Amino acid sequence: MGVYFKIFKKLNYFDLDVECSMGNELMVIEGLSGAGKTTILNCIAGIRTPDAGKISVDDRILFSHNEKVNIPAEKRNIGYLFQNYALFPNMSVRSNVLYGIRNKKEYKKKESKKELIEYAEHMMDTLGISHLADKRPTAISGGEKQRVALARAMVTKPSLILLDEPFSALDESTKETVYEEFLQFKETLKIPTILITHNHKESELFADRQISLEKGRII
Repeated sequence: MGVYFKIFKKLNYFDLDVECSMGNELMVIEGLSGAGKTTILNCIAGIRTPDAGKISVDDRILFSHNEKVNIPAEKRNIGYLFQNYALFPNMSVRSNVLYGIRNKKEYKKKESKKELIEYAEHMMDTLGISHLADKRPTAISGGEKQRVALARAMVTKPSLILLDEPFSALDESTKETVYEEFLQFKETLKIPTILITHNHKESELFADRQISLEKGRII
């Protein structure tokens, strides 16, 4: 059980070549911009395809070059919080959160749909954004946007969460508050989580385990 990835991919200025396994923990991948951190997340999520290697979550093979397996991104059951949060500005907070589950088969069944919506409401309550449900993303703060994006990633009950520099879009005046909120939320995460950052302070604050990446290699 757990997460395993061995990824090789030719990039413009170097070859990304990493291998790692992890359990039920929050692992931080730290490195300078352009080191290959986001490419690792994109390969795990199925957005990009490695040139070689293998990726598995809970013994389920998501990608294997040798076995010719490449599960589509939407079927990998991975929650992904993008660096800019990727919220839909024309949709309410509630609709943004529910967007994460609307394509699930269970959502098409009346009883299952009710359970999924109740779980989404539970996640919004857990993250303290229920009072924002009818607001648009343009009307809420950066920290609140982050929590909306995190709720959307969590409502699918993913096997793995990927966080792409989740604090980089925040201004310095709000970071400390959001750090404290995330530390509290981290205690409720019961699944493997990979967070990437170039900020050493964030590594020290959040990592159960930390690895450093330089020009596509773990150092």
